[in-house]
Amino acid sequence: MRLFLFLFLPGGAALFPSFVFGQASSDYTARILEYRKEYALDLIQGERAPLQAKDTAYLDFYPPDPAYRVVADFIPTPDSEPFEMPTSSGRTKTFVQHGWLRFSLGGDTLQLAVYRNLMLTAEMYKNHLFLPFKDLSCGETTYGGGRYLDLSTEDIVDGKIVLDFNLLYNPYCAFSDGFNCPIPPTVNRLEVAIEAGEKTFKKRH
Repeated sequence: MRLFLFLFLPGGAALFPSFVFGQASSDYTARILEYRKEYALDLIQGERAPLQAKDTAYLDFYPPDPAYRVVADFIPTPDSEPFEMPTSSGRTKTFVQHGWLRFSLGGDTLQLAVYRNLMLTAEMYKNHLFLPFKDLSCGETTYGGGRYLDLSTEDIVDGKIVLDFNLLYNPYCAFSDGFNCPIPPTVNRLEVAIEAGEKTFKKRH
């Protein structure tokens, strides 16, 4: 089990697990479902948890679909300059683009920018990559503010990286107020619907 980071707290972080998946369809589905159980538990732990245990019943996901696990080309952007990414609270977080991810999905060639959070200086976060984006499902079946995927520089092998959209998760802002959720940059607005991963939280807040 590997740990990846997602940041919404004004002064801290929370961790959730991601898995390396096998090729067998049944094993793949089982691992996705197990990940979702762990994800739900993480959402109710800690002083700043966005949910209470009873709220996890309102979490909703697309069924696991291996078609949304794709291999992307990684194109580095070593000359990128740091910038301030706005958040839902009006504050900003300092990021730098680490590269482009170019991939095919459903016959479309798509591209997303992937980022490093320069505010993370601890050794344990040195390989963390952050992929925030919106797609045509946002505001329909998924959270209107976009969804996130956590990656690692260690997952880039020979200029390739696996993107598993079944692991897409909602910002904390989808569940509760009072968090600093990065707003996906304009370059990360897809003109297709990514019908995988987490859907809209079914309880109003």
